[in-house]
Amino acid sequence: MIGADGQARPMVLVRVPATSANVGVGFDCLGLALDLTAAFLMTPAERLEIDGCEERFRGEDNLVWQSYLTACRELGCKAQPLKITILSPIPLSGGLGSSSVCVIAGVACAMALSPSGYDRERCLELACAIEGHPDNVAPAIMGGLVSSFVEGDDTTSIRMEIAPNLRFVAVAPPYEVRTADARRVLPTEVSTSTAVWQMGRCVAVVRALETGDASLLGKASHDRLHEPYRAKLIPDYEPLRACALAAGAAAFMISGSGSTMLAVCDGDDVATQVEAAIRQLRPGFWLHTLPANTLGTTVEVH
Repeated sequence: MIGADGQARPMVLVRVPATSANVGVGFDCLGLALDLTAAFLMTPAERLEIDGCEERFRGEDNLVWQSYLTACRELGCKAQPLKITILSPIPLSGGLGSSSVCVIAGVACAMALSPSGYDRERCLELACAIEGHPDNVAPAIMGGLVSSFVEGDDTTSIRMEIAPNLRFVAVAPPYEVRTADARRVLPTEVSTSTAVWQMGRCVAVVRALETGDASLLGKASHDRLHEPYRAKLIPDYEPLRACALAAGAAAFMISGSGSTMLAVCDGDDVATQVEAAIRQLRPGFWLHTLPANTLGTTVEVH
């Protein structure tokens, strides 16, 4: 791209997939990437300009721009004004990582325009520091299924493949669940029996997603840490869960802290049945059937 001063300016194209955190029993440690991708085109400009999003997100407080500024400071690079074009199909109702994709886009752009270029590990480190937790940013950057844990300032994320037969029917109602409310309803302590219940099922869910074992996934996807409490914040959770399971879904879970929900299905035919049943029950809801995303974040500089 040629600027007003006649100088060639690089264009950075960042693609970031949607994500689903927790994956039922993997509270605050598991996350998976979904094949629903937001694209961000960013070019150095004379002044900040943002388009492709709602008017309320086009100011200096835009999360892409603020993440870019933070990353520039951490990288020791001079920040430049940007023209940012956002093309995102990810709903803002919560639960599919809409804020994480913006954080990653800003960080990735700063890295791509820096002398050292884009580096996945460094991007994960910076994005986790901005977002405050890895459960969405790690799978969005790495793709697939990711298990993460944090010790001090150090985040460890382990990536695994998701079996290709699995489909994820994402359902977003036309209302949000505030993250603060979703945190507030959780118990501050759990019993030993609940901890044991979760640990065994968390391992089983990881195995089921890796191997595509829908039967095992159905047996193991019964959370006791957060879903019983957060489900009360989503008025449509129980009828949608009953509908999805009756139509053949192997498992039904809250995506992140909500309000989006996921029905996990074995194959396209079952997913089609589940989507049709949900669409008939709640015709006005946002609804997409998605495979897992294996690429994670991609960065191109032109």
